[in-house]
Amino acid sequence: MTVIITGVAGFIGSNLAKCLLENDIKVIGIDNFSFGNKRNISSFQDHPLFSFYERDLLNNKVYSDLKGDTLVHLASQKIPRYSSALKTLEDNSRMLSNAIQNCLGLNLHLVFASTSDIYGKNPNIPYHEESDILLGPTTVKRWSYALSKIHSEQLIQAYYQDKGLTYTIMRFFGSYGPNQNLTWWGGPQSVFIQNILEGKQLEVHGDGKQTRTFTYVDDTVNGIYRCITNPLAKNEIFNIAGNPSEEISISELAQLINELMTGDKSGVNIKFIPYETFGKYEDVRRRVPSIEKIKQTLGFNPTHNLIDGLKKTIQWQTNLS
Repeated sequence: MTVIITGVAGFIGSNLAKCLLENDIKVIGIDNFSFGNKRNISSFQDHPLFSFYERDLLNNKVYSDLKGDTLVHLASQKIPRYSSALKTLEDNSRMLSNAIQNCLGLNLHLVFASTSDIYGKNPNIPYHEESDILLGPTTVKRWSYALSKIHSEQLIQAYYQDKGLTYTIMRFFGSYGPNQNLTWWGGPQSVFIQNILEGKQLEVHGDGKQTRTFTYVDDTVNGIYRCITNPLAKNEIFNIAGNPSEEISISELAQLINELMTGDKSGVNIKFIPYETFGKYEDVRRRVPSIEKIKQTLGFNPTHNLIDGLKKTIQWQTNLS
């Protein structure tokens, strides 16, 4: 088997590549280092089963000389909190269109990284794969990311219905761990850890009462691996997430990380950053997954609890300093 990974030098891509190589699966990696990092692929860049191409995924000829069995499309523009809604919408659409055309032309299985953000503000918890979608107004650019992924999911399924595209759609819930981006692009864990390492206040967006269910990257990769290798994953949608019982508020997450790093249980010095700082912005108050479908269909089960995952992540990030 040969697996092509877009965004291979990114957080999830690099961890996935390492896992596949350890299982004797050939990997062709693509990245332009706009968000990925060369250090993320340094440990396996000379592996005999690994090939790397520094290319722009917006180029419609990006795959012209590459052949494989599965294309895992991870590269993406994320929530435009600090960037452009136009770039999020246009780049995600163009990258996916190029990936679909390549998969159709070479009869590849497209494994696509979607997001839990597509569930939006739906108040009915937990979110399962058939849950309704409830987004905010179009005047709030924050929803452009979710919309780009909803469009992607619809486009993939339309190509399946009309053109025979083989696909698997994965909705990730709050992945974190080694190789994560150290800015808000990587999520709150990376920022909180870095704040503590630098002796700064922990920056929390909004009131900190919003809750999430996080997933240690090894569990995320385990889910992706099953989506790649198990035939039952084809033409299905799966949530890939940690244990739903570990829902935690962002303020509680900040407190937990501070306690794990400093041993201080008395409290944490938090700087609350109003959403108005980012313009007209909305957040999701709760995000809790159902993982029953992927458990029953593919045998997936998360093996890392939040504390153990955070300890490993803290150690990795501390060692970078």
